[in-house]
Amino acid sequence: MIRHMKAVLAYHDKQVLPDGTLVEMKIWEVPKPVAGSGHRLKYSLFYGRKGERIVSYDNERGKGDHRHIRGKEERYAFMNVEQLINDFLADVRRVRGKS
Repeated sequence: MIRHMKAVLAYHDKQVLPDGTLVEMKIWEVPKPVAGSGHRLKYSLFYGRKGERIVSYDNERGKGDHRHIRGKEERYAFMNVEQLINDFLADVRRVRGKS
């Protein structure tokens, strides 16, 4: 019998901003690294609105750590959770014109 340890939600924060955009951050601890990432975290950080992704960071299986900013995708150098959240929120502030 093969046993699979489930992902454990380690962090979740969700805010709807006054203009109707959404900032949502989810980070899970997983039993082994997601393909393409060298750490045991799975994450999805999103800023946008329904049907519109403005900024997002994730580590999709096979792609590894990367971010999307206004339709452009680029690799992201994951260091730690604190830096991940700081970088994401800095990008959100930047696209909102608040940096």
